Amino acid sequence: MKKSLTALAALTVTGLACAQSSVTLFGVIDAGVSYQSATSRNAITGITSKQSQWSLANSGYNSSRIGFRGTEDLGGGLAASFWLEAPITNDDGATGIANFNRRSTVSLSGGFGEVRLGRDYTATFWNDTVFDPFGTNGSGTNVISTVSASTGIGNSNYTRASNMVAYFLPPNLGGFYGQVQYSLNENVRTSATDLTAATSSSAGRYVGGRFGYANGPLDIALAAGQNVAVDTTTLTRKVQTVNLGASYDFGPVKLFGEISNVQNKFDTGLANTHDSYKGYLIGATVPVGPGLIRASYSTVRYNEGAAGIFGEDPRVNKLALGYVHNLSKRTALYATIARVSNRNDAAYTGSLTAASTTGYGTTGVGYTGLPKSSTGYDFGIRHAF
Repeated sequence: MKKSLTALAALTVTGLACAQSSVTLFGVIDAGVSYQSATSRNAITGITSKQSQWSLANSGYNSSRIGFRGTEDLGGGLAASFWLEAPITNDDGATGIANFNRRSTVSLSGGFGEVRLGRDYTATFWNDTVFDPFGTNGSGTNVISTVSASTGIGNSNYTRASNMVAYFLPPNLGGFYGQVQYSLNENVRTSATDLTAATSSSAGRYVGGRFGYANGPLDIALAAGQNVAVDTTTLTRKVQTVNLGASYDFGPVKLFGEISNVQNKFDTGLANTHDSYKGYLIGATVPVGPGLIRASYSTVRYNEGAAGIFGEDPRVNKLALGYVHNLSKRTALYATIARVSNRNDAAYTGSLTAASTTGYGTTGVGYTGLPKSSTGYDFGIRHAF
């Protein structure tokens, strides 16, 4: 049996070598102790209520995952490649390689660039994560990202989209880079069912693009995208996102920044209305020996057609601070603390979403009120392979 396995391995290696191919197994295991709390206050009675939770969580620094990727040299400057990546919940082991919904793509690349087919990150998500010192992971994740992906907006294609056809510019353009994407919704179109967004043939479609310039210490990119969301209350609903992000590495400190505008547009057949969510982020990372200090401040202002108290739009602010200590190139310890404050009836609570709905009604003694603040702490370890 041992000899058979050895022979099979040898044949496999020989086959890969002849085809000038490579296949790589890769992954990240990230686990940490997390504490989350949210406080609500009744504006009428002054009574406060609090929710809190201790947990052993995953993906506090990098998203836990396991994947396979490979490339075959086709000659003449052409290459074929694949990428299959699955999420894992290593804190309880409940989620493993059951699907590849983090990424599942096949590509053809050459001097013309790359054509990529399958499920992948959207162009508009890239600016939210690349220009966030916390990389949209853990308690430090910027509120631009979390509000954009919230169930209130219902943007199912915020982070990734399926059935995608994408084109990427070649990497030899003097620092310029870019991509365009079109996600097929794969719905059957008939005149009888195209009456609401829930049955519309356009529901689930994503169109987007991102173009930028990266050279030396500077990286700047503009992205725009539109997703047709499923909604039974309107004829159609489109979530349109435009964001601009940049970073500059001065050496002792690297600065980050982003501005974002999300339009949630409704077409009822009688009138067109929209909600908007405008936000910005500023952040920095500072190398300290083998470690890295991370800090960010992000804010989002809601314009949903109804102002909060004192006639001002709801607003959510978040301040995050963290430290990463690299034990090696693949292993790191990390700690993060983040504080969220809500203004004018904003109801952001981080991971404790139940805190925004707790209570017996909208007024009176039984009403716990909307959340005023929330706090998160992460302490963990990340190992990559």
